[in-house]
Amino acid sequence: MPTYAALVYAADVDWSAPEHAAEMADYREFGAAAAAVIRGGSALYPTSTATTVRVQGGKGGDVISTDGPYAETKEALTGFYLLECADLDEAVATAAKIPAAWHGAIEVRPVIPGTQRP
Repeated sequence: MPTYAALVYAADVDWSAPEHAAEMADYREFGAAAAAVIRGGSALYPTSTATTVRVQGGKGGDVISTDGPYAETKEALTGFYLLECADLDEAVATAAKIPAAWHGAIEVRPVIPGTQRP
């Protein structure tokens, strides 16, 4: 069966903070309900903890790292799931149940076979 990445775009907050416990319960509920197709995933810390890496001049060039995200947006990549589904329709139906779909967005993309890391 194909694998799909469900990229979660939601408010850029610290989901580990106590004030988000109720919403995180919704994610745990989703995780339990979709356990049969979830093959991995994690929540991410806010973009303020990100480091953006570029290699200037191509392969072997100077490594440039910058604190913070690549771009500022209203919604940020806050987590992801790897879903093993029969087809895109099943992946979309599953992604629609991820709590961020109710107030943010879920981007569903097929994973190229053989590129997943254990």
